[in-house]
Amino acid sequence: MFALDHVAIEASDIAASVRFYKDSFGACVLYQDESWAFLQLGQGKLALVKPGQHPPHVALRVELADLEAAAKKAATTINTHRDGTRGIYLSDPQGNTIELIWYPPTSAAS
Repeated sequence: MFALDHVAIEASDIAASVRFYKDSFGACVLYQDESWAFLQLGQGKLALVKPGQHPPHVALRVELADLEAAAKKAATTINTHRDGTRGIYLSDPQGNTIELIWYPPTSAAS
């Protein structure tokens, strides 16, 4: 199963960007620190990341078995993120970055 999870964009000033999305669009902060933020915007989520930290990307939520199969097919290693999620980055034919992300059952961001 694949479902749209979030879109990640670069923000050089995380706090200012969080304020903008909260004030302009009523975003709810799921997580924030100096290096990144995760916002709920209606039914979608937006990740704000420092330039160079992660590529701007679209993230698809997957089941663990699908993540493992995709990693094997792409001959890449699954990364474990600081929030306990696991994922890989792939590129589509146009060079756009796609993250496949799996949330453990107890993850607060899920």
